[in-house]
Amino acid sequence: MKTIYLGLRGDIIHPGIVNIIKEAAKHGEVLVGLLTDSAIVSHRRLPYLNWEQRLEVVTQLKGVSRVVPQEEWSYIPNLKKYKPDAIIHGDDWNTGPLSKERENVYALMKERGGEVIEIPYTTGVNSSALNEAMRSLGTTPEIRLKTLRRLIEIKKPVRIMEAHSGISALIIENLEVEKEDGGLCSFDGIWSSSLTDSTCKGKPDIEAVDLTTRLLDLTNILECTTKPIIFDGDTGGKPEHFVFTVRTLERNGISAVIIEDKAGLKRNSLFGTEVIQELAPIADFCEKISTGKRAQVTREFMIIARLESLIAGMPVSDALERARSYVTAGADGIMIHSKEKSGDDVRCFCEQFCAEYRDIPLVLVPTTYNHFTEKELAGWGAAIVIYANHMLRSSYPAMLNAAKTILEKERSLEADAFCMPIKEILELIPGGK
Repeated sequence: MKTIYLGLRGDIIHPGIVNIIKEAAKHGEVLVGLLTDSAIVSHRRLPYLNWEQRLEVVTQLKGVSRVVPQEEWSYIPNLKKYKPDAIIHGDDWNTGPLSKERENVYALMKERGGEVIEIPYTTGVNSSALNEAMRSLGTTPEIRLKTLRRLIEIKKPVRIMEAHSGISALIIENLEVEKEDGGLCSFDGIWSSSLTDSTCKGKPDIEAVDLTTRLLDLTNILECTTKPIIFDGDTGGKPEHFVFTVRTLERNGISAVIIEDKAGLKRNSLFGTEVIQELAPIADFCEKISTGKRAQVTREFMIIARLESLIAGMPVSDALERARSYVTAGADGIMIHSKEKSGDDVRCFCEQFCAEYRDIPLVLVPTTYNHFTEKELAGWGAAIVIYANHMLRSSYPAMLNAAKTILEKERSLEADAFCMPIKEILELIPGGK
């Protein structure tokens, strides 16, 4: 029999999927190329089910003869590898992002003497709309907690953006930008920053002694989003207090906490060169990490150690010594921070650290060395890139300009240029219409 290739994501099985499998089976044995998580996340949102779960479902569908992984978004590599007699696809790829892929598929199949079977797209079914409907149902703490580790395994780097309120988190949750190759670029998760949280309250960025206060605002973000959250835990406080922080965050579905090895009165790392940062003794910080790891219930929750050596003016060798100790103590990841605009010290650290530890995720926060692209940072070894304060920093000038314009003009007409229409705000908020 002829072999008919069908590429599927297989995350949501709907009548359109059943229909195209049925049509493919009329022409021969159906070979499904099931896109891997990494193939999907390069162009779309992380699937709800992992590849093994989707494999179990798709394998059981009537008409499917065999399932193989499709490790790239494009069909071309698998068409070359498995050499099917034909490929089947809905006619929705005649226009839009996949039209270029369609041209490439036709050219390859013509060269090989194969066939391209196009069938009418099943009307009344929209995978994107179904995906949105599922997203609107929310998530569970368990599912959200596990997502960060899934992303780290399949995507480099994982893109995290700061949110300081429910509305800023909704932007991160929903914003998608179409790339030239037809893929969609979006943020993978949310950074809950102590700096932006305290600034929104009009208070200085000091050690957060009351986790309850932070959690009140974090709850607003949890209630309107589904993406994984990394929590800025400052120094983590005393080890006996850190135990309760870990358990509380884990119970609420937070994926990771980052704690920094500072000591003494907290001052923001990027405050200025005149600030001399005191570092915590290595043994004390290791004990805090170990205590936190013993306290957690799930394997998925992550404790990430943030190194302040470069901020304190210490050499890369000091940061490496600390990193080795923290990994030994149980740290699930390492964040290296610096205020050098060149980024040379961070790159030097990354190269040496990655040579020793290939499986420990590195977290970078390129606030000062922001001329490097994510692709370049991934080349250094970055597993996660955090944009730590940009949502807050960008909101302040807009609010200031709107307020200033109203004062100057003594009316609000001119301020409309800085404002989002009320209608769009209502459409942004689920159930706000």
